[in-house]
Order: sequence, then C-alpha cells, then structure tokens
Amino acid sequence: MKNLKIIIAYDGAKYNGWQKQGNTNNTIQQKIEDIFSRYFEETIEISGSGRTDALVNALGQVANFHISDECYERVFLKSNIDKNIINKDTFDNVRNELNSYMPLDIRIIKLSEASERFHARLNATGKHYSYRIDNGDIANVFERKYLYRLTEKLDMELMKKAAALLIGEHDFKSFCANKKMKKSTVRNVYDIKITKENGIVRIDYFGNGFLYNMVRIMTGTLIEIGLKKRTPESIIQIIEAKNRECAGYLVPGNALFLEEVYYDVTVQP
Repeated sequence: MKNLKIIIAYDGAKYNGWQKQGNTNNTIQQKIEDIFSRYFEETIEISGSGRTDALVNALGQVANFHISDECYERVFLKSNIDKNIINKDTFDNVRNELNSYMPLDIRIIKLSEASERFHARLNATGKHYSYRIDNGDIANVFERKYLYRLTEKLDMELMKKAAALLIGEHDFKSFCANKKMKKSTVRNVYDIKITKENGIVRIDYFGNGFLYNMVRIMTGTLIEIGLKKRTPESIIQIIEAKNRECAGYLVPGNALFLEEVYYDVTVQP
C-alpha cells in the first residue's frame, strides 16, 4: 500500500461541512472520495486533519489516503513521460487530472507520497485559522461572501488586549459549542494576530488544536469587546467559568478560513 498526502483548498459555501455524513452526500470529504474512487478505480477513504463546519472555507486543509501498489504503478507510471521514474512532475500531472474532475469550488493544491506512518489528523501539531470582518465605511462588494459585515466600529486596541489573555494553555470549555464534550477541552493558543487594512479586520489564530466552534466563539467574544459590550479583562472570568453561556456569540462560518496545518518535522512526510 502507498500512503498519499493531499493539500486541499475549498469554498465551503455549498457544502454541509468537511466530514461525510450518513444523511447527506453533500460534504467535501464525500465529494473527494467519490471522485478519487472513480479515478483510482479503488475504494478510497481519506482522513482529514480535522473537521470544518458548513460554510467554512480552507486554503490548506490536509488529508491522506491509501492506494494499492498495483494502482500506484498503473496510475503514476502512466502519467509520467519516463515510464520508470515517478517524480514531482508525475504527481503534478495526476493532481491536474484529478482537478479536471473536481467541482470548481474544490481544488487539490498538492499531491505527494507520504511516509507509511503519516496520518493527517493524528500527526498534526498545530493549525492556523483566520477570520475576516468587513468593518469599513462602505461594504466590500467583491469579497462580501467571505466577510462578516459589521457597521459599528471596532476598538482594535481593546480586542488586542483581550486576545493577549487568550494566548497560552487554558481550558477553553467556555468557547466550545459541544456541551457533551467528553475529551479534554484544554488547548494551547500560540498566538492571535489582529490587523486592519482597507476596512477589513483580520484575526489570525495559531494553536495546537481548536475545539468545536472555538474560533468562531472566540471571534464573537472579541467583537463584543471591540464594541465595548465587555471588557478585555472579562476574558479571565470567561475562561475560569468553563461555561459556554459566559462567552460571546457564534459568528457566521462563511468568513472563517483554515489557512494551514502544521506537522512536527519528525512525522512530516
């Protein structure tokens, strides 16, 4: 068996999230598996680095899947000019063929062979998400589908003070929408960067992992602080409460992007 790694970009607007579900075929994972299974002429199951919700987008989702040795030789040797050597150009050729069958809102950015032990979810050591808020005087016309529109002006300095209190290892239970979460809700947020350019406020989150809706709830909380509905210091009480009701609102998913997934050098393919 060969273990292959893919990096995927997708527009989540039309899908019911990343993870395949029993009651719908309209998920990104299901779409990719169906196309891959037909292309490779084998049943393909892909493992993603994590789930993204409905409407959420990705620039660098990572997944891996296995194919048989026979399939590997048949597909990749056929796609290479030199029938005895499989190299980067070969993978790029197969990637391009796969993309020709993909819907226009899903693209395979990179296809490569991974080590036998590589697993996109289990080996992930960090993730980078971004959230984008249109806070300009005039609503952005061309990027409106991927922005959360706010007309009230945000106080960036208050938001930055609050974000600094979220950085570090904490129990983020207050920022998790899954009330029945049985696993640990402790996560380490490495950094939060808040910037503004041409009226667009962008919040970048870096951490070792994020809970269900965690980024969107943190963003809603920071927005409430930016609107002076809460104080930056309230972050401390919210974390200590370990109660979802104490945190801010859940912002829409359309302005959330999975930017990149990180892997430790000892396990990265």
